[in-house]
Amino acid sequence: MSPQPAFRIYAGDGTKISQRDVVLPLFRPFGQLDDPAHYVADKGLRDAVNVALSLGHPLLVTGEPGTGKTQLAASVAWELNLPQPLVFHTKTTSTAKDLFYRYDSLRHFHDSQFRKEEASIEAYLSYEALGLAILLSMEPRGADAFLPESLRGKGPVRSVVLIDEIDKAPRDLPNDVLNEIDKMSFIVKESGRTFAADPRFKPILILTSNSEKNLPDAFLRRCVFFHIAFPDAQRLQEIVRRRLNLSGSFTPQMLESAIAQFQQIRSLPLKKKPATAECLAWLQVLENMRVDVTDLKPNQMEALALSYSVLAKSQEDLQLMQKTFAEKRGA
Repeated sequence: MSPQPAFRIYAGDGTKISQRDVVLPLFRPFGQLDDPAHYVADKGLRDAVNVALSLGHPLLVTGEPGTGKTQLAASVAWELNLPQPLVFHTKTTSTAKDLFYRYDSLRHFHDSQFRKEEASIEAYLSYEALGLAILLSMEPRGADAFLPESLRGKGPVRSVVLIDEIDKAPRDLPNDVLNEIDKMSFIVKESGRTFAADPRFKPILILTSNSEKNLPDAFLRRCVFFHIAFPDAQRLQEIVRRRLNLSGSFTPQMLESAIAQFQQIRSLPLKKKPATAECLAWLQVLENMRVDVTDLKPNQMEALALSYSVLAKSQEDLQLMQKTFAEKRGA
């Protein structure tokens, strides 16, 4: 008899799968979860993007984690036939200058002590997302010398810049870049050079925030704002259909039931509610296990309980999910 696939591939007791008549299946991708061609934006978000494009203002997008804030930039770049977004991941130590360039002062100091010939200051400068976008908006003869080799000869071109989780930065950062964002220009203090974007190729700036802290009013006044609400059942089904390659055995009725249970899980008093990304992962697990949440076979009860570990981010939340739905099945 040939080995059969099973959910419990790993037993955790030192027994090889060949002794348990189990086979390790080949991994089957469930679709391109981050493919910008499959991004789904509702009307309000589409309108906000178009207003920001028309005015040339930054677009500030808020919403709970997993609602598609970060992927929006890739979607905009994809639909406008522009290169992949230039991304700046904000840190708690980020400064306004970091959005444009970084200066490696430590390496410069080290080299000045041990090299006979001092290198150009440009050897110690690296340009970051917004700085690269401004350079790419310029003619190559004035910008290529400062761009990495992979980007030389690409301009002039408009770029999408994503400043991710700007609310992580110190409160001064948004105010410190107001002038630079308005004019799309910056000064490299170490070299004395000034770079300014060609207005015709002004970068498209998208900022995300998890609303962990309030941003300054002066900064907010210069942004187009949109809050992405968590998708309802209909939109979740659309997102799933576009992003996942579920097999025919996972019927539309099974999908509808699973999303209904997912929404019930989100209504529980959890410490951290699962987001869209967790929903997609959970559906993949259900499809792998061939579990229909409304028509559970006896051997699927434990599998469903185990699947909640994809949605829970703490032991307390996991126990609450398992207890809630065990009680409903027993009622």
